[in-house]
Amino acid sequence: MAVHNYDVVVIGTGPAGESAAINAAKHGKRVAIIEKQAQVGGNCTHWGTIPSKALRHQVKQIMAFNTNRMFRDIGEPRWFSFPKVMERSRGTIDKQVEMRTTFYARNRIDLFHGIARFKDEHTLVVRDQHEGMEELVAKKIVIATGSRPYRPADINFRHPRIYCSDTILSLAHTPKTLVIFGAGVIGCEYASIFSGLGLKVDLINNRDSLLSFLDDEISDALSYHLRKHGVLIRHNEEYASVEGDESGVVVHLKSGKKIRADAFLWANGRTGNTDSLGLENIGLEANSRGQLRVDEHYRTSIPHIYAAGDVIGWPSLASAAYDQGLNSCNELLDKEYRFVSDVPTGIYTIPEISSFGPNERELTEAKVPYEVGKAFFKDTARAQITGDVVGMLKILFHQDTLEILGIHCFGDQASEILHIGQAIMQQPGEANTLKYFVNTTFNYPTMAEAYRVAAQNGLNRVF
Repeated sequence: MAVHNYDVVVIGTGPAGESAAINAAKHGKRVAIIEKQAQVGGNCTHWGTIPSKALRHQVKQIMAFNTNRMFRDIGEPRWFSFPKVMERSRGTIDKQVEMRTTFYARNRIDLFHGIARFKDEHTLVVRDQHEGMEELVAKKIVIATGSRPYRPADINFRHPRIYCSDTILSLAHTPKTLVIFGAGVIGCEYASIFSGLGLKVDLINNRDSLLSFLDDEISDALSYHLRKHGVLIRHNEEYASVEGDESGVVVHLKSGKKIRADAFLWANGRTGNTDSLGLENIGLEANSRGQLRVDEHYRTSIPHIYAAGDVIGWPSLASAAYDQGLNSCNELLDKEYRFVSDVPTGIYTIPEISSFGPNERELTEAKVPYEVGKAFFKDTARAQITGDVVGMLKILFHQDTLEILGIHCFGDQASEILHIGQAIMQQPGEANTLKYFVNTTFNYPTMAEAYRVAAQNGLNRVF
């Protein structure tokens, strides 16, 4: 067995692993990274963020074509099969893999393909698909193995019509009806994607509202627009059993209801990828969802072993994972680091949602005297030009100091628009003020102009 010695070994090539490895390499460390799949990029590139958002973009284009009156002059609305739309989305995945592969070569990071398992606290054994074994010895180790969909044991995911959020991307036909169990971020995103393709979707939620961590007004708006596109939302429901047959799936709910559809998508929870790491060999223990506990330096209970990304749980976002990986490596390099706690929310439904900071309900519970400034996209020239008139920007600010407390956005490009407000909110002291948006000239027409409109609207409420 070949033995290799490194300063840093990273397990996983998703956003957290990639940023950790490159950061260490750029600071003169000898680095190796391990990926169990044949291609780099992790779940983010191959099953999560990239494919689902690329798929969403294709569906959004189809919806725009089919609802634009100008295009009716050249033809009737078009129907596209799911495999055809997914095929167009794979081009983005290929480009991401090619780009990220070059990152490792350019930074002289050794890339090992195979399953990593701890032999001891400083040693990893990597087994490739041909049962070849290599041993990597490292001073520091970063676990960035990501997560996978949680699969309850009483649902038969081997059935050809029962899917999880990973396997749904390999759907080889286009069902007419679909049941989605789980109305979290992933469930809501796929509900909007499949309803955009013309499917009849039942979205089963085991809570009493959609995405309850959002601003109530935006959660209500999401519910309205999903229903507008044909999604039937069923709140406060739990499944009793899921039975697949040759032509479809029957979902039995504990409330006594039965729902039949051509296909079933499970989108309720994720599990950290720690079960094959041999954690028992080094005395580390994951929680019931396969996640590792870390301190504010991203260290596990073993000081030279770090963890970052989905494998540590919250917030399970690619954006946060990248920063967590970077900062975990900053700490082990004895450089300045930060614990990632302020993370913008980006939800890629149709229309999309993004927020930063507390919502109205949280500020009310904290007894913070706030006021609201709003701009509705239907009143902005850029939205009227593009036809993306659904949505709004909401600014929450302190009544007395005008400090911006929260930004909440619903509509086209929400995740892009949000960053302007985020940048101002993170300015120190009096630099974070609503007056910035009134005293700054925005290009016209732009979606960013909504900040000026919302700020003026908010100031009109102050006395």
